[in-house]
Amino acid sequence: MESPPSSPKQPDPKKLKMSTTTTDDDDATTTDVTTTKPRYKRRKIAIFFAYCGVGYQGMQKNPGAKTIEGDLEEALYLSGAVPDHDRGLPKRFDWARSARTDKGVSAVGQVVSGRFYIDPPGLIDRLNSHLPQQIRIFGYKRVTGSFNAKKFCDRRRYVYLVPVFALDPSCHRDRESVLASLGSGSELVKCVECSERGRKVFGVMGKRAFNPNADKGDDLDPELGKKFEGEIGMCVVGGEEQRGEESGYTVDNAMGMPFQVTAETGVSLNGGPGPAVSRSEVEGENGVSLEEHDCGNLNAEGCVKPCAGNEEGDVLSPELGVEEKKIGSDLDVSGNGAKNVVKGSEFLYGEEVRERFNGILKRYEGTHNFHNFTTRTKAEDPSAKRYIISFDAKTTVTVQGMEFVKCEVVGQSFMLHQIRKMVGLAVAIIRNCAPESLIETALQQDVNINIPTAPEVGLYLDECFFASYNQKWKDSHEEVSMKAYAAEAEEFKMNYIYSHIASTEHNEGVVGLWLHSLNHRNHPDLGIVNNEGTSEPKSVEIDVVPEGTVS
Repeated sequence: MESPPSSPKQPDPKKLKMSTTTTDDDDATTTDVTTTKPRYKRRKIAIFFAYCGVGYQGMQKNPGAKTIEGDLEEALYLSGAVPDHDRGLPKRFDWARSARTDKGVSAVGQVVSGRFYIDPPGLIDRLNSHLPQQIRIFGYKRVTGSFNAKKFCDRRRYVYLVPVFALDPSCHRDRESVLASLGSGSELVKCVECSERGRKVFGVMGKRAFNPNADKGDDLDPELGKKFEGEIGMCVVGGEEQRGEESGYTVDNAMGMPFQVTAETGVSLNGGPGPAVSRSEVEGENGVSLEEHDCGNLNAEGCVKPCAGNEEGDVLSPELGVEEKKIGSDLDVSGNGAKNVVKGSEFLYGEEVRERFNGILKRYEGTHNFHNFTTRTKAEDPSAKRYIISFDAKTTVTVQGMEFVKCEVVGQSFMLHQIRKMVGLAVAIIRNCAPESLIETALQQDVNINIPTAPEVGLYLDECFFASYNQKWKDSHEEVSMKAYAAEAEEFKMNYIYSHIASTEHNEGVVGLWLHSLNHRNHPDLGIVNNEGTSEPKSVEIDVVPEGTVS
């Protein structure tokens, strides 16, 4: 009997699909995971911030140096704007800066751009909590994906604050000029408060640390009081004897502003009349004798009048017992908070001086070859050509009793030390250390000369402009400008930058020391001023000598 044929093997049944329904417990678990691990998107933004550059080696990140970018990048990471795998790698989040500042230079309107996590809300507060008080983030604006803070910046505006006394040709002159003026009828006064040879004074212009609440009560060197004790009562100036009053000794400080010893602060920069305090009262309440401040009167130009018996080369401590305030514009430095413009020196930034100084600065405007105004850039390098839109000094500002000329320069871009050298040469010219024609000579491509560099403390970046970008994207994106943060920027500028500039000059006399270096020994290319007040730069004479000729 044949067996029935075997039925074909049936295929394995298909696997059942997972159920699309979940229990209540599964829903709760899924919800918890979603809330604890949110996924945010990176956004391209432009960040607006300001900083006081003291204590930093410039804006750009540099391995082994303390820089603004280094602290800002770390704050972005700690705030959650940069992920772990991008920490320390700015190229990964498309980092760009609108301007680079030198060592010690500050900024009010700096802008950086990149792709960051801006959620959850409160990024600005988180950033400021991880930054020192001398760096302040104002806010950010959403920008296009192709935005670059460096490439899209049309122009930049810098401001340099020059003390008014620096424009006075008779103030803080070098030793040779003082000796040459003897017997001429218009003698210059030897300045013993500063280094008369333009050299570095011990404890001055060294490394600085940011201290917005600097104490005015720093003790002066007690040895100075012993050294000049008994000599303060008699000073000889131009053959005339001048004697200090025992019941209220009033002199001028190194910036050309009269100060009076008071019982409350020791020194007050109030130029008006006030009650005099006896020597014993000052010594008894403050522990500082009058001899510890100066050995003699200071003249109206801000230079110390030499006392009888002083030896040549004696240098007094440049520190004055000046009280520092954060907001010091047009305020009495004695701390009473009342507005009181301090009486300055006899030299004023009047209409004639303003006209001449602005005429000097105007010579920089236009497209020129600025190879002499920077370092490590050759004359034939195309990057040496820069376009200066405007350069003027029409306004003044008074901070902590000291008057400054506000020099504003607007240009497309600037090179290393360029602005400081432009200001340095302009100050040398107005002080009659060089002819005005030297600017045209320095801007020539085939001329190499040494240009003096002004101190960095008075320079700050005021604002960066993005006019072309704003015009193109005005209908779809926010305007990239400082308008929304103007009030915050002004407050930061007065509290930190302006007060730092004024207090540094009060305490260290940086500009005064630099003015002593504006001589033809340190800068022979400035030329030698003759009796008629004109000069010829030495380098120009060398350039016109034929080859093979020994001069």
